[in-house]
Amino acid sequence: MTSPAPTLNLTAAETSVRADLLTVMAYDITIDLTDQSIPTFPVQTTVRFAAEAGQSTFIDAITDSIRSITLNGESLDPATVSDGTRIQLPKLAEDNELIVDADFRYMNTGEGLHRFVDPADGETYLYTQFEVPDARRVFPCFEQPDLKATFRFTVTAPENWVVVSNYPAETTEAGAPGSTVHRFEQTPAISTYITALIAGPYESVHDSLTSSDGRQIPLGVYARASLMPYVDAEEIFTLTKQGFEVFEKHYDWPYPFKKYDQLFVPEFNAGAMENAGAVTILEQYIFRGPVPGSIIERRAITILHELAHMWFGDLVTMKWWDDLWLNESFAEFMSHLAAYENTSYDEAWTTFAAVEKNWAYRQDQLSSTHPIVAEIRDLEDVQVNFDGITYGKGAAVLRQLVAWVGQENFMAAVRSYLKKHAWGNTVLADLLGELEVASGRDLAEWSKSWLETSGVNTLAAECETDAHGVITGFQIRQTATEDYPTLRPHRLGIGLYSVQDGRVSRVQQLEIDVDGELTSVDSLVGQQHPGIILLNDQDLAYAKIRLDEQSLENALAHLSSFDDSLPRAIIWTVLWNAVRDGELNPRVFLEQVAQHLGAETHPSLLSTVLNQSLTVLEQYVPYEQDRATRAWFAQKLYELSTTATPGSDAQLQFFTTFTRAACTPEQAQELHDLYKGCTSLPGLSIDTDLGWKILTALVSNSMAGPDDIDEALAKDDTATGALAAGTARAAIPSQRAKQQAWDTFLSDDVPNARLRAIAAGFHRVFDPELISSFAADYFDRVDSIWKNRSSHEITETLITGGFPRTQLHEATIASANEQIERYRDEAPALARMLAESRDDVVRATAAQKMFH
Repeated sequence: MTSPAPTLNLTAAETSVRADLLTVMAYDITIDLTDQSIPTFPVQTTVRFAAEAGQSTFIDAITDSIRSITLNGESLDPATVSDGTRIQLPKLAEDNELIVDADFRYMNTGEGLHRFVDPADGETYLYTQFEVPDARRVFPCFEQPDLKATFRFTVTAPENWVVVSNYPAETTEAGAPGSTVHRFEQTPAISTYITALIAGPYESVHDSLTSSDGRQIPLGVYARASLMPYVDAEEIFTLTKQGFEVFEKHYDWPYPFKKYDQLFVPEFNAGAMENAGAVTILEQYIFRGPVPGSIIERRAITILHELAHMWFGDLVTMKWWDDLWLNESFAEFMSHLAAYENTSYDEAWTTFAAVEKNWAYRQDQLSSTHPIVAEIRDLEDVQVNFDGITYGKGAAVLRQLVAWVGQENFMAAVRSYLKKHAWGNTVLADLLGELEVASGRDLAEWSKSWLETSGVNTLAAECETDAHGVITGFQIRQTATEDYPTLRPHRLGIGLYSVQDGRVSRVQQLEIDVDGELTSVDSLVGQQHPGIILLNDQDLAYAKIRLDEQSLENALAHLSSFDDSLPRAIIWTVLWNAVRDGELNPRVFLEQVAQHLGAETHPSLLSTVLNQSLTVLEQYVPYEQDRATRAWFAQKLYELSTTATPGSDAQLQFFTTFTRAACTPEQAQELHDLYKGCTSLPGLSIDTDLGWKILTALVSNSMAGPDDIDEALAKDDTATGALAAGTARAAIPSQRAKQQAWDTFLSDDVPNARLRAIAAGFHRVFDPELISSFAADYFDRVDSIWKNRSSHEITETLITGGFPRTQLHEATIASANEQIERYRDEAPALARMLAESRDDVVRATAAQKMFH
């Protein structure tokens, strides 16, 4: 038979046909990792499945080479039935056994079986990453979430290695000299994308907990040997146990698996991955020294997010990737709920408002925005829809849904959903049906307006008062953009705040339903205007907010005086959206930061606003005013570093942001003296990682160079140090250094983590003209990057990381538009990447016109 043209893509239509044809029972997978001197590893896979007799199908397998294929005892010719990405399976029986003996290739892109060599000790570390379509890079499989099966792994590895998979090892025994054979217990029926294999000389710490059904669940935390001294396992175990308590209570279902390991792995592309019983986590969440509290809090949310998936995602799994948003949004909502209810991070809804929702608002206003329930025609659609709509907006809309139906009804529906569909696959309608039963609400119109349309509404307060400040009329006007005109129903709070003894406190709260263009709030008529009327108090709604004139004026005057962090987060978001929309002078935003942020105590809110400030400095200030504005603001950051409580999170965050903003010889000298130990800042510990940030700032200010970078790397000859050195070298403000960084960035076989590090330094310039010449080269290379790189992760980093984002002028927009039009039909995923980067330039040029 003639095999089809090779393709890495897989369509929803193909998987639907295959799901109707097959029932997959079991995989038995034997992997040999003993020879690390070669780029491939041998795998023998036995798959047992039922089918409609006489039909044909295919199994996914991105192989390096194939030794043999046997289907139901009959040998198939690999050259005939395999194209390197699929193996065709003709003339199926009712009961089938497929045996494939093949070699697969190690990856350095964070996909498939990723291989990493630790520069600190020369040891090799492996881990798998399979979401969305990459289990097929390690073993032949039916790569779709609705063909669940049991998995039994047998792994031969060097004898000094630890090997971890989804289930505990059944036996571990000596193999050939120098090797050990690990035979793992068979898993329950799970999807291919949540299987896992982690191997290498990892070190670990262990604990256990008692599940709600009385079982003892072993817990493990793993990391590379060179990082293990920095692992705060006690904190991780505490968070894990707290998460178990919340989820087992809300789900009314004991933990579904036999163990729960969390493995910190190198060069990871995401924050973490919910492999059943073997969660992999970005190893930057191991802290070698003091880090901003926002990062510590982000790690806590990430740990809880992946744990939430063990039930919602792993036990019950979406049928196809069009419900990926529900999988991720639900875990994001539940992670913040668990943090709020049962951990020390009990201001998690402020974090949600500051981080997740700002991400969602940005994503939803790009030209690439899409409905939460997006059409996922194939795997390429999945890759580009892994975004702020999938996570941030979806989770925000779920929180709105909880407010709409009530939390008790929501959780009752979830419990019923899990019980009905345990170990199976579902579609969105399955959950909505349970919600309708539990709440008594018809969710058809709600679902249509919220899940099947794009864009974010604006809710603006319109308040009239008489001469004595008594409210004579109060309306909420809902608007939408011309491109996305849907007006939606909103359940939201209205908070009435007044200033008393220098503090801003809430004196009254309403919760109302808003629908249509204009909603009158008659209960406010006749009341004295309290000073600040805050729409979306408690942040239940997903919408941009505009305050009435008196409320905005008072909010700006007293922003740092609110008793609670959540209203502060809401007001900061009001300001930021107004800046991004070209309605507020960006200088006003910086002035508010300078006036109020010194009193901020919430770490994630502090981090968000500081990062927004850097965006203003680097993109929203016209070039002719850039140096003066940057110098003023950087000096304010340094002053805040000196006046903050010594050793506090605020001090660290202000100083770290100062290293990004410092631009005058005097500011650079302050950094130099601190770096060399000539001076000190009380409470500020300049550890290795902060030292790299200071050195990169000195490099970008021409007060340090290659020799200083080499010296620092010699002291920190680790993977983290190598990435930091890559950023610092790319930040050297010379044409030669920028050219070297650009050439390395575009060369083959550079790991994704290193590409991101280089891009961060390359674009770090005070004078955009220094790298203006690379813009034309970038647009010339887009086509070859897209066509010649087989890894989606690498391609996305090159396209987005290389985009000339510092060239804020019409020529950049025109060049991007030309490419976008070229690829709109031919390669929509590429067109989308380009469009999103272009949109940021468009918005920046508009914001600059407001700066005065």
